[in-house]
Amino acid sequence: MRHPFMGALAMELAAFGVATLRYQFPYMEEKKGRPDSPGVATATVTAAVALAEKEGAGLPVLAGGKSFGGRMTSAAAAEGKLPPVAGLIFFGFPLHPPKRPGTKRAEHLRKVKQPMLFLQGTRDDLADLGLLRPICEELGERATLHVMDGADHSFHVLKKSGKTDAEVLRELAETTAEWARNCRG
Repeated sequence: MRHPFMGALAMELAAFGVATLRYQFPYMEEKKGRPDSPGVATATVTAAVALAEKEGAGLPVLAGGKSFGGRMTSAAAAEGKLPPVAGLIFFGFPLHPPKRPGTKRAEHLRKVKQPMLFLQGTRDDLADLGLLRPICEELGERATLHVMDGADHSFHVLKKSGKTDAEVLRELAETTAEWARNCRG
């Protein structure tokens, strides 16, 4: 939650009128290298959503995250643990490990009832768009895929792209805010 990208994204989202609640998974808080088990991670997401709902004073609640955080949010939603959530937002959904394309990590998405926004870069080595696009198509109206041309998994762009990382961050926030306004979970 203290990563510079997460802080910058929260500031950009605020500029577009989207409040955020950042939280830490136990493994990050304890500075462990190995991610928490899915049970611990989904319990963490569920607790964060409950806090957001309580502190949000009636505002619509969206849930999601960057990479592992987004995937664990979708897992919690697939298990029916996030009923107050109007929609899910994934900043770089980790569809597969690097250099090992596959779709197993997306199988649970069929069980998610809420609308989902996938923000993915064309150079993301954790999400082959040739695999992610058909998944989003299969999910139908529940899935929106927004592709960031030239961005990697961290949404960094090369100089030759003609964009700056700050412009990409702004696009992420603007796309998220627009989608959130239209979200009907």
